[in-house]
Amino acid sequence: MRVLAVGCHPDDLEIACAGTLRKYVEEGAEVYMCHVANGNMGHVKILPDPLAEIRATEAQKSGEIIGAKKVFNLGVGDTYINRFTAEVVDALADVVREVRPDVIITHNDVDYMQDHVETSRLVFNGSFTATVAHLSVRQAAFGEFVPIFYMDTLAGVDFIPTHYVDITEQIEIKLKALACHESQVGWMLEHDHIDFIDMVRTCSRYRGYQCGVTYAEGFRPCTVYPRMTTKKLLP
Repeated sequence: MRVLAVGCHPDDLEIACAGTLRKYVEEGAEVYMCHVANGNMGHVKILPDPLAEIRATEAQKSGEIIGAKKVFNLGVGDTYINRFTAEVVDALADVVREVRPDVIITHNDVDYMQDHVETSRLVFNGSFTATVAHLSVRQAAFGEFVPIFYMDTLAGVDFIPTHYVDITEQIEIKLKALACHESQVGWMLEHDHIDFIDMVRTCSRYRGYQCGVTYAEGFRPCTVYPRMTTKKLLP
Protein backbone atom coordinates (compact mmCIF):
# COMPACT_ATOMS: atom_id res chain seq x y z
CA MET A 1 0.00 0.00 0.00
CA ARG A 2 1.20 3.50 -0.84
CA VAL A 3 0.09 6.48 1.25
CA LEU A 4 0.55 10.16 0.40
CA ALA A 5 0.02 12.71 3.19
CA VAL A 6 -0.06 16.35 2.07
CA GLY A 7 0.15 19.08 4.68
CA CYS A 8 0.34 22.82 4.31
CA HIS A 9 3.25 23.69 6.60
CA PRO A 10 6.02 21.52 7.99
CA ASP A 11 4.55 20.16 11.28
CA ASP A 12 0.88 20.10 10.16
CA LEU A 13 1.04 16.38 9.37
CA GLU A 14 2.73 15.64 12.68
CA ILE A 15 -0.04 17.46 14.53
CA ALA A 16 -2.95 15.72 12.82
CA CYS A 17 -1.90 12.34 11.44
CA ALA A 18 1.66 11.32 12.36
CA GLY A 19 0.41 8.49 14.54
CA THR A 20 -1.58 7.11 11.64
CA LEU A 21 1.36 7.51 9.26
CA ARG A 22 3.62 5.64 11.66
CA LYS A 23 1.01 2.91 12.01
CA TYR A 24 0.90 2.57 8.21
CA VAL A 25 4.69 2.15 8.20
CA GLU A 26 4.54 -0.49 10.93
CA GLU A 27 1.98 -2.40 8.86
CA GLY A 28 4.28 -2.40 5.83
CA ALA A 29 2.92 0.51 3.79
CA GLU A 30 5.07 2.99 1.90
CA VAL A 31 4.42 6.45 3.33
CA TYR A 32 5.24 9.70 1.54
CA MET A 33 4.94 13.15 3.09
CA CYS A 34 4.54 16.41 1.17
CA HIS A 35 4.58 19.99 2.47
CA VAL A 36 3.14 22.65 0.19
CA ALA A 37 4.34 25.72 2.10
CA ASN A 38 7.88 26.27 3.31
CA GLY A 39 6.82 27.75 6.65
CA ASN A 40 8.92 30.88 6.17
CA MET A 41 6.58 33.14 8.16
CA GLY A 42 6.24 30.92 11.19
CA HIS A 43 8.29 33.00 13.59
CA VAL A 44 8.48 36.55 14.90
CA LYS A 45 12.27 36.70 15.20
CA ILE A 46 13.83 34.33 12.65
CA LEU A 47 13.77 35.88 9.17
CA PRO A 48 11.90 34.12 6.34
CA ASP A 49 14.77 32.73 4.25
CA PRO A 50 16.74 31.11 7.07
CA LEU A 51 13.51 29.94 8.67
CA ALA A 52 12.49 28.12 5.48
CA GLU A 53 15.80 26.25 5.55
CA ILE A 54 15.43 25.42 9.23
CA ARG A 55 11.92 24.10 8.74
CA ALA A 56 12.92 21.97 5.74
CA THR A 57 15.60 20.33 7.88
CA GLU A 58 13.15 19.81 10.74
CA ALA A 59 10.67 18.20 8.32
CA GLN A 60 13.27 15.77 7.02
CA LYS A 61 14.21 14.70 10.56
CA SER A 62 10.58 14.21 11.45
CA GLY A 63 9.95 12.18 8.31
CA GLU A 64 12.84 9.88 9.22
CA ILE A 65 11.37 9.26 12.67
CA ILE A 66 7.96 8.47 11.20
CA GLY A 67 9.58 6.21 8.61
CA ALA A 68 8.50 8.09 5.51
CA LYS A 69 10.03 6.85 2.28
CA LYS A 70 10.34 10.42 0.94
CA VAL A 71 9.50 13.94 2.10
CA PHE A 72 8.52 16.42 -0.64
CA ASN A 73 8.59 20.20 -0.21
CA LEU A 74 6.87 22.33 -2.85
CA GLY A 75 8.38 25.49 -1.35
CA VAL A 76 5.46 27.93 -1.62
CA GLY A 77 5.81 30.92 0.71
CA ASP A 78 3.39 31.17 3.61
CA THR A 79 0.14 33.04 2.80
CA TYR A 80 0.71 32.56 -0.96
CA ILE A 81 -0.93 29.17 -1.47
CA ASN A 82 -3.63 29.38 -4.11
CA ARG A 83 -5.60 26.49 -5.57
CA PHE A 84 -5.55 28.20 -8.99
CA THR A 85 -1.76 28.61 -9.29
CA ALA A 86 -1.07 26.34 -12.25
CA GLU A 87 2.59 25.73 -11.40
CA VAL A 88 1.71 24.51 -7.90
CA VAL A 89 -1.20 22.38 -9.12
CA ASP A 90 1.18 20.79 -11.63
CA ALA A 91 3.83 20.25 -8.95
CA LEU A 92 1.31 18.54 -6.69
CA ALA A 93 0.09 16.48 -9.63
CA ASP A 94 3.65 15.36 -10.28
CA VAL A 95 3.98 14.21 -6.67
CA VAL A 96 0.81 12.14 -7.11
CA ARG A 97 2.15 10.72 -10.38
CA GLU A 98 5.44 9.78 -8.76
CA VAL A 99 3.94 8.24 -5.62
CA ARG A 100 0.89 6.64 -7.29
CA PRO A 101 -0.91 6.44 -3.94
CA ASP A 102 -3.76 4.22 -2.86
CA VAL A 103 -4.98 6.96 -0.53
CA ILE A 104 -4.23 10.63 0.14
CA ILE A 105 -4.54 12.33 3.52
CA THR A 106 -4.75 16.12 3.69
CA HIS A 107 -6.34 19.08 5.45
CA ASN A 108 -10.04 19.43 6.01
CA ASP A 109 -11.71 21.67 3.45
CA VAL A 110 -12.85 23.97 6.27
CA ASP A 111 -10.13 25.16 8.62
CA TYR A 112 -8.91 28.15 10.59
CA MET A 113 -6.56 29.61 7.97
CA GLN A 114 -6.59 30.14 4.23
CA ASP A 115 -3.34 28.26 3.55
CA HIS A 116 -4.82 25.06 5.00
CA VAL A 117 -8.04 25.37 2.99
CA GLU A 118 -6.13 26.16 -0.21
CA THR A 119 -3.89 23.14 0.36
CA SER A 120 -6.96 20.94 0.69
CA ARG A 121 -8.27 22.22 -2.63
CA LEU A 122 -4.85 21.92 -4.25
CA VAL A 123 -4.78 18.25 -3.32
CA PHE A 124 -8.24 17.80 -4.78
CA ASN A 125 -7.31 19.64 -7.99
CA GLY A 126 -3.79 18.24 -8.29
CA SER A 127 -4.84 14.64 -7.80
CA PHE A 128 -7.43 15.13 -10.56
CA THR A 129 -4.88 16.80 -12.84
CA ALA A 130 -2.55 13.83 -12.29
CA THR A 131 -5.03 11.66 -14.19
CA VAL A 132 -5.08 13.82 -17.34
CA ALA A 133 -2.63 12.37 -19.85
CA HIS A 134 -2.11 15.53 -21.91
CA LEU A 135 -1.27 17.56 -18.82
CA SER A 136 1.50 15.17 -17.87
CA VAL A 137 4.98 16.54 -18.59
CA ARG A 138 7.57 15.28 -16.10
CA GLN A 139 5.77 12.14 -14.92
CA ALA A 140 3.55 9.60 -16.66
CA ALA A 141 -0.14 10.21 -15.97
CA PHE A 142 -1.68 8.27 -13.10
CA GLY A 143 -5.12 7.26 -14.30
CA GLU A 144 -6.83 6.61 -10.98
CA PHE A 145 -9.00 8.90 -8.89
CA VAL A 146 -7.40 8.53 -5.48
CA PRO A 147 -9.60 8.42 -2.37
CA ILE A 148 -8.95 11.36 -0.06
CA PHE A 149 -9.28 11.47 3.72
CA TYR A 150 -9.39 14.79 5.53
CA MET A 151 -7.41 14.92 8.76
CA ASP A 152 -8.40 16.67 11.95
CA THR A 153 -8.27 20.43 12.42
CA LEU A 154 -6.12 22.09 15.05
CA ALA A 155 -7.68 21.30 18.46
CA GLY A 156 -10.47 19.47 16.61
CA VAL A 157 -12.49 22.64 16.14
CA ASP A 158 -15.50 22.28 13.80
CA PHE A 159 -14.45 18.75 12.79
CA ILE A 160 -16.54 15.65 13.45
CA PRO A 161 -14.65 12.48 12.51
CA THR A 162 -16.39 9.59 10.82
CA HIS A 163 -13.30 7.37 11.10
CA TYR A 164 -10.82 6.89 13.93
CA VAL A 165 -7.37 5.32 14.02
CA ASP A 166 -6.10 3.91 17.32
CA ILE A 167 -2.61 5.40 17.79
CA THR A 168 -2.09 4.34 21.39
CA GLU A 169 1.07 2.45 20.48
CA GLN A 170 2.29 5.25 18.19
CA ILE A 171 1.64 8.31 20.35
CA GLU A 172 5.21 8.68 21.61
CA ILE A 173 6.66 8.48 18.10
CA LYS A 174 4.07 11.01 16.95
CA LEU A 175 5.18 13.43 19.65
CA LYS A 176 8.87 12.72 19.01
CA ALA A 177 8.33 13.58 15.35
CA LEU A 178 6.49 16.77 16.31
CA ALA A 179 9.32 17.74 18.68
CA CYS A 180 11.68 17.80 15.67
CA HIS A 181 9.98 21.07 14.73
CA GLU A 182 11.94 22.93 17.38
CA SER A 183 11.43 26.34 15.76
CA GLN A 184 7.66 25.98 16.11
CA VAL A 185 7.48 24.27 19.50
CA GLY A 186 9.70 26.97 21.01
CA TRP A 187 7.87 29.80 19.26
CA MET A 188 4.46 28.55 20.41
CA LEU A 189 5.67 28.44 24.00
CA GLU A 190 7.27 31.88 23.83
CA HIS A 191 4.74 33.66 21.62
CA ASP A 192 1.43 31.96 22.51
CA HIS A 193 2.31 30.46 25.91
CA ILE A 194 1.20 27.04 24.67
CA ASP A 195 2.99 23.79 25.44
CA PHE A 196 2.40 22.45 21.95
CA ILE A 197 3.54 18.89 22.65
CA ASP A 198 1.10 18.68 25.55
CA MET A 199 -1.66 20.25 23.46
CA VAL A 200 -1.29 17.67 20.68
CA ARG A 201 -1.15 14.82 23.20
CA THR A 202 -4.34 16.14 24.81
CA CYS A 203 -6.13 16.38 21.46
CA SER A 204 -5.16 12.78 20.66
CA ARG A 205 -6.44 11.73 24.09
CA TYR A 206 -9.71 13.55 23.43
CA ARG A 207 -10.22 11.67 20.15
CA GLY A 208 -9.34 8.48 22.01
CA TYR A 209 -12.14 9.08 24.50
CA GLN A 210 -14.58 9.38 21.62
CA CYS A 211 -13.79 5.95 20.22
CA GLY A 212 -12.87 3.97 23.33
CA VAL A 213 -9.07 3.85 23.12
CA THR A 214 -6.31 5.75 24.89
CA TYR A 215 -5.14 7.86 21.93
CA ALA A 216 -6.63 8.29 18.47
CA GLU A 217 -6.65 10.45 15.36
CA GLY A 218 -9.83 11.37 13.54
CA PHE A 219 -10.60 11.54 9.81
CA ARG A 220 -13.46 11.91 7.40
CA PRO A 221 -13.55 10.91 3.72
CA CYS A 222 -14.03 13.11 0.69
CA THR A 223 -17.41 11.92 -0.53
CA VAL A 224 -17.66 12.98 -4.15
CA TYR A 225 -17.73 10.92 -7.32
CA PRO A 226 -15.60 8.84 -7.84
CA ARG A 227 -13.48 9.15 -4.70
CA MET A 228 -15.38 6.60 -2.61
CA THR A 229 -14.30 2.99 -2.31
CA THR A 230 -15.21 -0.28 -0.60
CA LYS A 231 -11.56 -0.80 0.42
CA LYS A 232 -10.41 -0.32 3.99
CA LEU A 233 -7.75 2.37 3.56
CA LEU A 234 -7.02 3.55 7.10
CA PRO A 235 -4.88 1.31 9.34
